Amino acid sequence: MDSELEKRLRAAFRDKLRLLPGELLAARGSAGPARDPATLLPSSTRVLLKRRQLAELERELQSRRQELQQRMQRLAQRRQQLARRQEQHRDAVLSFDSFLKAVNARRERALRRAGEQRAAERAEAARLQRELEQLLRHRERLARRLRSLRPFGDYLRDVLASTGQFQDVPAMLEQFGVLAGARAALAREAEAGQELLAQGRAQLEQYRQESSTQLLGTRAELARLHTRLEAARHDVLQWESRWAHIQSTATQKSLLLGQIKLAVLNLFQQTTAQLRIPMDRAQEDTKAQLDMVLRCMQGLADTCAMGTHPQNHRSAQLLRGQE
Repeated sequence: MDSELEKRLRAAFRDKLRLLPGELLAARGSAGPARDPATLLPSSTRVLLKRRQLAELERELQSRRQELQQRMQRLAQRRQQLARRQEQHRDAVLSFDSFLKAVNARRERALRRAGEQRAAERAEAARLQRELEQLLRHRERLARRLRSLRPFGDYLRDVLASTGQFQDVPAMLEQFGVLAGARAALAREAEAGQELLAQGRAQLEQYRQESSTQLLGTRAELARLHTRLEAARHDVLQWESRWAHIQSTATQKSLLLGQIKLAVLNLFQQTTAQLRIPMDRAQEDTKAQLDMVLRCMQGLADTCAMGTHPQNHRSAQLLRGQE
């Protein structure tokens, strides 16, 4: 863009330089015959003229440059405005697209709801039509029943007229309904009583069976316990007889032990008296006394076997006992 403007300025400057000699000749055409422009003016004047022309051209060029800069600024501003407008237009387009999408979504939802509502209305209409048909059929049944029950109404009115106890048929029917309800309640109570009686009889029979079973079990247990009692009594008699035998045997053995102890004591006393051995054993120590007697008897047996004097043998025994 700048190079094009510079080219245009150079072309205008060249055109201006070409026009200057022609203008001078036109200004001086009446003064005399045509001459060369270079010969008409002095060199200093021509230089000044050239300088002035250059200054004018420079001013014109500067003004053109300023105008061009202003135009460029306006163009930049317009470009910015255009960019802002494009951005606004883009935002508007986007918002309009979103608005269209929202409108289409709302329209679709509205159409879907309308369709659903129409379907629900059609279903409701079909249901109401079925109910209407059912009501019509029920009405027809009620009408037939009314026609069939009309003789009973006539009969009730005749009964009401003949009795004179009630004001109208509904009051009589209400009284009869109360009586029928009381009868039904009494029947239910009687049925409940029969059920309770049956349950009581069943429970009584169950209790009887359980009692019989328990009685049989108790009797069997009693017989078993009686058998065990007889066996225990027999065992007690056996153990008592054994205990008596043990006591008698213990008594006999105690007597025999006392006799043995007494015999050992007598034998110990006689042996120690005959052999003159000091009695350093206690009277209750039967075992020590018996050991002493046995040693003495063994010493006597050894003496008899050796043929020595009993006194020497007794001394040897005493010595062995002291050792």
